[in-house]
Amino acid sequence: MEKQLHVITTGRQNDDVLVKIAANIHPYITMLHVREKTKSAKEVSHLIEHLQKAGVPSSKIIVNDRVDVALCLGVNGVQLAHHSLNVSQVRRALPEMIIGCSVHSFSEAQNAEHHGADFIIYGHIFKTASKRDAEPRGVDQLQRVVDQTTIPVIAIGGITPENVRNVIETGATGIAVMSGILEAKSPLQAVKLYKQQLEVWDAQNV
Repeated sequence: MEKQLHVITTGRQNDDVLVKIAANIHPYITMLHVREKTKSAKEVSHLIEHLQKAGVPSSKIIVNDRVDVALCLGVNGVQLAHHSLNVSQVRRALPEMIIGCSVHSFSEAQNAEHHGADFIIYGHIFKTASKRDAEPRGVDQLQRVVDQTTIPVIAIGGITPENVRNVIETGATGIAVMSGILEAKSPLQAVKLYKQQLEVWDAQNV
């Protein structure tokens, strides 16, 4: 199965910049997660509408936390965190919606799967500037999560083109990247580098 590349917004870019970047990079990514914690539901919906108008397919858009916005805008799904509605609640209400869940431990991963998540994002794997005070989980813990869950596992945290292979060798379904792409000097060049590493792996493991 082709390895996935998820890009998650950082909350540090204005809408115009983000939309312009997304319009350029979306052909190379699997999913774009709109993760804008400081925005209201209306502001998030406006951003998504701009992304859609710029050509980003709704099928590639995931909304973090805001189930209401995801439903109203007709995007692919929602990404839930510890402060969000429970996976089981969303699954009961919206059985057809794609539900991702952000987890940080093996037990959280098992719980997300048990309650109906379609995939999990697990991390952080390596040291990252966004989580300076937290110890990274590392590839060994990622391996355990991959081995003992049956839903797709997307790894996040400090992943660079240089360490993509170390991550994917665990059997992870893919990777998620934030600033490594969106805040790169050339987001388009950056996304191509990540995509190239995943394609090399895919070609060698057909």
